[in-house]
Amino acid sequence: MDRHIPMHALPEEIQKMLPEEKVCKYCGVSYLILHEFKAMEEKVKAMEKEMKFYQGSVDREKRLQEKLHSLNQELEQYKIDSKSKTERIYDVGMQLKNQQNEFQKVEKQLSHLQDELKIKYRQSYIFRLCFC
Repeated sequence: MDRHIPMHALPEEIQKMLPEEKVCKYCGVSYLILHEFKAMEEKVKAMEKEMKFYQGSVDREKRLQEKLHSLNQELEQYKIDSKSKTERIYDVGMQLKNQQNEFQKVEKQLSHLQDELKIKYRQSYIFRLCFC
């Protein structure tokens, strides 16, 4: 705290006063320091107000830390879910590719069988023409 240093010396008549004349007979506080005492009271009030603000800051920081921790946990869970879903998409993609390959094989077989059927149909037609 800053100490108040007066700019001017006390008047000589006050300096010559007896100590009992400079003090409040009720509370014992020197009249000469009463002003400083009141200024210190104001500083204490201001500091108490500041302390309340900082106390609120500590509480807010604690809540924010808890929220951050919760969000980090959610993020980790989302990462796990994302990895699982990515793996599932990969598996389904592989199944689709296998099904497409199988479908292409069946299409080729069908085409081959259709060609054979045409050949057999022609042979049958020719055979009927010959024996009819």
